Amino acid sequence: MPEPAYVAAVVGVAAALTWGLRAAPFAVLGRMRDSVAVHHLSRHMPLGVMLILAAYTLRDIPTTTPMAALPIVAAVTVTVGLHLWRRNALVSILAGTAVHVALATALAGV
Repeated sequence: MPEPAYVAAVVGVAAALTWGLRAAPFAVLGRMRDSVAVHHLSRHMPLGVMLILAAYTLRDIPTTTPMAALPIVAAVTVTVGLHLWRRNALVSILAGTAVHVALATALAGV
């Protein structure tokens, strides 16, 4: 068992590094508020992140039978349609998730 002083030192170093790494972006961002690059990233980054997440999620759609892909395709269709209609991310994500779970559960017994 390590000495208590050693454990305390390790916890202290880990806490200091964690705090420093979390505080650093705020310290740097304060100086970059008027930067053209930061404004460009703030406009385009959310869409880019969502596209990457969507591609990552949809990369493994089962192609063995059309029924295997039905829950995913239906859920994506509902999510996109609701979001375009209502412009509410929470509602569209919850509805898409509900459609996916309902269809996956219903088709699991088939």
